[in-house]
Amino acid sequence: MQQANSHDRHLDNIPLAVGVIILTVLALSLGDALIKMSSGSFVIWQIFVIRSMIAIPVLLLILIMAAPDTLRMPDDLVWIILRSLMLVAMWVCYYVSLPKLTLSAAAAAYYTLPIFITLFSALFIGSKISQKGWLAVFAGFSGVVLILRPKAGDFNAYAVLPLASAMLYAAAMILTRTRCRNQHPVILSLALNAAFVIVGVAAASLIPLLPDTARQGFLLAPWAAMGWSEWISMMLLAGVILTGSIGAAIAYQNGPPAMIGAFDFAYVGFAVIWGIVFFAEVPDTSSVLGIGLIVSAGILSLRQ
Repeated sequence: MQQANSHDRHLDNIPLAVGVIILTVLALSLGDALIKMSSGSFVIWQIFVIRSMIAIPVLLLILIMAAPDTLRMPDDLVWIILRSLMLVAMWVCYYVSLPKLTLSAAAAAYYTLPIFITLFSALFIGSKISQKGWLAVFAGFSGVVLILRPKAGDFNAYAVLPLASAMLYAAAMILTRTRCRNQHPVILSLALNAAFVIVGVAAASLIPLLPDTARQGFLLAPWAAMGWSEWISMMLLAGVILTGSIGAAIAYQNGPPAMIGAFDFAYVGFAVIWGIVFFAEVPDTSSVLGIGLIVSAGILSLRQ
């Protein structure tokens, strides 16, 4: 295992991985702000299906032009499918939380993910957790408690969803590193968007079977009619998912998960900015302190 890890580090391209992950989280944070704005207009499955139907032809064109030899049944298909389904579940959990939480609170809870990456790296690929690593775990969860401030009797169950998203994303990125590293990033993105379409169509087909009283909200409402502004929104979201899905694959294929996970924290800063700009969500003192603790945990994860 130690020799394999040394070989992996020899193949790494850290500057590329770090630059790509920062660009990726910039795009994703802006896209998530747009989804929060659109949550009253669209159902989540409509976003999944239409966004990915726009993205898939672009991905196929990229493959035809840049890597035509990859247009075949990929190796390790089972792992690619598992990775895609984990990421779909991750986005479902996170998107469902957005209408119920401030963007900065959801982002901060979600960005416990470097902590989970540290833990999962130790569990699945043999990385050792130092004292700094354990301190990062404690600091990260303390930050989440400060931001979400759960109280007996009025705990917002939606606050758990970004944490579930973080665990799913961390596991998917470990899988990217260990089982899908040799796959072309566009193939991984294509598989993910295909999973979005399949899961979205399946879920949307079940909604009409529900009672009328249940068919409402971001998760269970019927599909909305779309005009020019809605199509423009979907095209922007397609661009975001293209950037995010390809970028995350490139970053985690070219850098150690714990290191790239720490730079993933740039999302939190971007989310605070978009929250202020689009929703006038100014974090209070406790939330700022909690965000600081979570960011510090990411730095400790990087330095351990």
